[in-house]
Amino acid sequence: MMAASRHGLDSMDSAHTHARAGHDGGLQVAIARKAFESPPNLVLENIEFNVAPGEFVAIVGPSGAGKSTLLNIVAGLDRHYEGRAGASGTSEAGEWKARIGYVFQAPRLMPWLSALDNVRLVLPPDSASADTAREVLREVGLEGYEDAYPGQLSGGMQRRVALARAFGVNPALLLMDEPFGSLDEPLAWRLREHLQSLWLHRRSMVLFVTHNLEEALSLADRVLFLSPRPARVVLEQVVDLPRPRRRDDPGVERLRSELLAHHPELLAGRTGDGEATGTASASTGSS
Repeated sequence: MMAASRHGLDSMDSAHTHARAGHDGGLQVAIARKAFESPPNLVLENIEFNVAPGEFVAIVGPSGAGKSTLLNIVAGLDRHYEGRAGASGTSEAGEWKARIGYVFQAPRLMPWLSALDNVRLVLPPDSASADTAREVLREVGLEGYEDAYPGQLSGGMQRRVALARAFGVNPALLLMDEPFGSLDEPLAWRLREHLQSLWLHRRSMVLFVTHNLEEALSLADRVLFLSPRPARVVLEQVVDLPRPRRRDDPGVERLRSELLAHHPELLAGRTGDGEATGTASASTGSS
């Protein structure tokens, strides 16, 4: 890794340093090359990062950078690449892959199944699955809607069912591909609060793709910023802010402003630091 670029920010704490170094049972990604053949298109190149057990990592990058492609590789849905993406350390990949949750940009619910049965769909077919599904639906505020079908639910409620389904399996890793991107901000914030509550209770590893810098800083322990294609990590930002983080959190706004002041083109995937990968940290209090 290149030398850290501090820009006057506080030093990185040892917990996050350890997370970046790798951890048994965590996620290790080392993708040398991912390309599509028709039309020829190099999407990802020399992307390396780790996610520690229980860590929430957000990925921010310009449209078309390959963020969804990266998630599909991690999920095992795309195997046509050079490199590795799987469990770090000595963990068994087979056991790990069996406990991946995936939340897409659309809820992707089965319209002929009730909310309860949409959650049960991913659970073991035993007598306990109904109780598990009811409990996680209660956690996302859908108690009393177990028997409702997707067509009877609002868009926000459908997304809460999708969240419940993803957390129902108690995932070792949760992949989230811009799950709140098409929602108005008040609704998106309610869903982010549900997500924070579920994550704080279960502490799954999370890899969360978003275009929204405020969203990334509000949710994540670390944010990885990608360049345009072929995507690589151009900056890694530690977010050491107290949880839970609320809407209009002053620490989030301060860090967002500081990042964009130092890197005005960051959301376009450019830092002004050439090819170097920078690392920064901000600390405003303990969790």
